[in-house]
Amino acid sequence: MHEKPTDREQTSTRSALIIDDHPLFCDALSMTLRAGVGFETVETAGTLGDALERLEAGPVPDVILLDLHLPDVNGLDGLIRLTKLMADTPIVIVSSVAEPRVIRSAIRIGAAGFVPKHSTRDTFRKAFDMIAEGKVYAPESALTSLDADVPLSPREDALVRLSHLTRQQARILQLICEGQMNKQIAYELSIAETTVKAHVTAIMRKLGVQSRTQAVLIAQEANFSSLMPGD
Repeated sequence: MHEKPTDREQTSTRSALIIDDHPLFCDALSMTLRAGVGFETVETAGTLGDALERLEAGPVPDVILLDLHLPDVNGLDGLIRLTKLMADTPIVIVSSVAEPRVIRSAIRIGAAGFVPKHSTRDTFRKAFDMIAEGKVYAPESALTSLDADVPLSPREDALVRLSHLTRQQARILQLICEGQMNKQIAYELSIAETTVKAHVTAIMRKLGVQSRTQAVLIAQEANFSSLMPGD
């Protein structure tokens, strides 16, 4: 008779994908994840494009670690694209940029945690212990600031709003930005026009706007077309 696995054995992650373009840091972080956190397999990708190809080919890692500054994407844009593609996979930001406003935006968009690059091995272990329990990790020094009245920039605010859209809703918003009407969108996506109308209503509700024009303005503020994966 087999023993029942412990909660930690049931929830601990064993494979990881690091998306960072600094080879030395990737090597150091890989060692930390293997020796300090218990990952068995750690892969790396130097660009978001390479990472997306790897993720689409499979298998899916248990966790993704993402730098905010990559050769082909900058800031929170990469997080938006990954959350659309990998909605069920925890994404942890590992960055040298640890401003409270950036941390708050990343978590609101959907990051499972935010670990500064200079963190110790114990900090990484604590972060992944919390993530394995379904909690969100952020530096203690930033926790009080996360609830403070720190205004987001217009682009950060737009990114946070757009992060609430499903992949289908994001695709429909992209077509709206291209000037297509509901009937054209229905034909493009092979769905009923009534379904498109329902999605458009949901999009406007999630973005907090009253019209298609306002939704397009938010998309333009976030440079939304650059966040959508290619067809």
